Amino acid sequence: MTTPAPAPGSGVAPLTVSIVIPAFNEELTIGPCVLAALAQTVPAHEIIVVDNRSTDRTAEIVAELQAEHPDAPLQYLRQFDEQGLVPTRNLGLDAATGQVIGRIDADSVLEPTWVEEVQKAFVDETVAAATGPVVYYDMPLRRFGLKADDTLRRAMLMLAREYHFVFGSNMALRDTAWQRIRGEVCRDEEDLFHEDIDISVHLHDCGLKAVYVPTMVTGMSARRIDDSPRDYYSYVGRFDRTYTHHQVRNRALRVPAWVFLAVYPALKGIRWGQNEIAARRGPAAPPSLAPAG
Repeated sequence: MTTPAPAPGSGVAPLTVSIVIPAFNEELTIGPCVLAALAQTVPAHEIIVVDNRSTDRTAEIVAELQAEHPDAPLQYLRQFDEQGLVPTRNLGLDAATGQVIGRIDADSVLEPTWVEEVQKAFVDETVAAATGPVVYYDMPLRRFGLKADDTLRRAMLMLAREYHFVFGSNMALRDTAWQRIRGEVCRDEEDLFHEDIDISVHLHDCGLKAVYVPTMVTGMSARRIDDSPRDYYSYVGRFDRTYTHHQVRNRALRVPAWVFLAVYPALKGIRWGQNEIAARRGPAAPPSLAPAG
């Protein structure tokens, strides 16, 4: 993505960017996540944490951050009516007032230029949504991991043809695009789908353009690898369940699921070794995107 941002003095105001963070029992990650969202080269219009019935210190930590950064546009909302990511996400997207709405996970750690890169992506008025690569900040060989993630996503763009999917840990969509699809996205009350793929399919069905922005980078945790094999395979199965529900038959779109299944045993072993070492060393340092390996 090479579209330049509006030049100084051009008379075109940069788009305002909100950041929505759904959270459920995220006391270990919500602090670094919010701090990274605050430490942007271009400030976010607002940062909205939406708490979904957390029973840990999530709310307390957000309140502490609000007290430490009284001038920051940091909001805390509660979605306690029902348990689930989709209604929690929807409340945040509905509450956002930015022209572009970023949606990340509570374990995401944004690169400092993330908001700036999002603004550049949406200078093109035909762009309705954008997504970028991720780096797993709690795994070794982070530089290699980022390159591998970027390569996989570029390959998917070529294989998927008309389908360009956004990734829930690192996505942004124009507010008008959200208003267009908000009544169509699946409620997924049984929690069977990948909600980001569901959003992507609805964007596609409405003729709304999604783009991949390689400079729109965020970190995320590899904690999913800590799941039991049964839970992990069920999680990966969300790809197929979502595509089947929407009658999307492009087999190339199954490639990420096959990759996740193929690498799971090796990553599980690496993760186990890491956890053993961490247990001996004591409490870990806050997440960092500094390259390693």
